[in-house]
Amino acid sequence: MIRYKILAAMFSVIVAIAEEFSLLKSESPAPKVEVTQEEWLPIPEPQLAEPIPLPVHTVAASVYHPEPHQTDSTPFITADGSRINSRNPGKHRWLAVSRDLHARWGGDIEFGDSLWVSGISDEMDGLYIVRDVMNRRFRNQVDILVGRKDRVMGYWKNVSIAKVD
Repeated sequence: MIRYKILAAMFSVIVAIAEEFSLLKSESPAPKVEVTQEEWLPIPEPQLAEPIPLPVHTVAASVYHPEPHQTDSTPFITADGSRINSRNPGKHRWLAVSRDLHARWGGDIEFGDSLWVSGISDEMDGLYIVRDVMNRRFRNQVDILVGRKDRVMGYWKNVSIAKVD
């Protein structure tokens, strides 16, 4: 313990001597150069790219609950194999698309694609992920997954969906 105290005292003496002789306060040997604003290098303005138009579909929209009479015999497993949280299905923000919109049947939307949905309501509009397909009898429609406790019911026409890359 005494060794550490002696070592610390010697270190503080060396630091004090170095500060006294300005060894730790060295300045840069290079002269200071003042640069005026006219001498600055010009920064080119960024080129704004043209926004790529997203393909927008106008569809009908409805809601569905993960229940056997609204789905198949496995209501908590979607068509792509994802598992639905049975306590709060609406938190996923997943939707099902009709088969004519899905790539497997000739459309341009695939499982896992993000879709921007607008035209329903402020609470329901937003970003959704495609995880399911609807029964073959439906055409040009999306079905939004909600839970029974969400108290959301409805059918909306002229809903816009856009694929987000």
